[in-house]
Formats: sequence, C-alpha cells, structure tokens
Amino acid sequence: MNEPDPLLLDQQLCFAVYSTSLAMTKLYKSLLEPLQITYPQYLVLLVLWEKDGITLKETAHRLHQNPGALTPVVKRLEGMGLLSRRRDARDERNLAIELTQAGRAMREKAEAVNADFAQHCGIWGSEFTDLRATLINLRNRLEADLSI
Repeated sequence: MNEPDPLLLDQQLCFAVYSTSLAMTKLYKSLLEPLQITYPQYLVLLVLWEKDGITLKETAHRLHQNPGALTPVVKRLEGMGLLSRRRDARDERNLAIELTQAGRAMREKAEAVNADFAQHCGIWGSEFTDLRATLINLRNRLEADLSI
C-alpha cells in the first residue's frame, strides 16, 4: 500500500490549522457584526474582561502579539468608547487600558457570541476541551522551539 505524498496540501498540519483559523475568523466576523467589533477587538476585550486595567504590554503577551500590533486595535476600541488608555504614573512607558462601563456591558452580549460559535463548531465537553488543549500545547511547543 502506498503512503500518501507528504507534500500534498491536505497532508499539511500547517494548512489544516491555517484554513481552520480562516474559517473561524470568518464565522466570528459574522457573529461580531451586531456588536460592531472586529475579531482582534473581541480578543482584546476578552483579555480585559478577564483582568481589567492591565498594560498594553500584558495584553499583547496574553494574545501572543507584539504590543505595536495591538495599538491600532486599542485606539479604535477607545474611540468606540469601550475602553480608556492612560499612562502609568509610576512608569510612563507603560500604557494601562481599562474597560469603560460600555466595555463592561458588552460582555453579556459577547456571551451569546461565544454560545453561537460553540453551536457552529458542533463539538462539546471533553472533545472541545481536548482539542483546545492540543492546540495550546502545539502553540507552546512551537513558541519554545522558536524562543518567541
């Protein structure tokens, strides 16, 4: 029996992850439209709903991003009245970001988005937990290998 060609596109883990990520982002785009936020904005809000008042640097770290890449996202959220930015009085190099009342209130609407997304995925319980754990483990290994 012949082994499949290892260079076939459908044999690539990277393509499976990449194309799944694209599909997830497209789905989130449609689910987040009623909230008038983008997927990157949603991710920043998720971090702040978990721990409000942290620095831009900490937020970027949680999202495995460069702080500079998040600056336009945070500025846009501030312009929408969902968060505020302020320099840390102890260290002006640090930019703290905090949810506004409107930003905190959006959390309830986001819970519906999260439930809708789970419904579209069609995986629940341990299958969902196992998949998430596998992906996080893979990300951590790759980051460790690359010293990211």
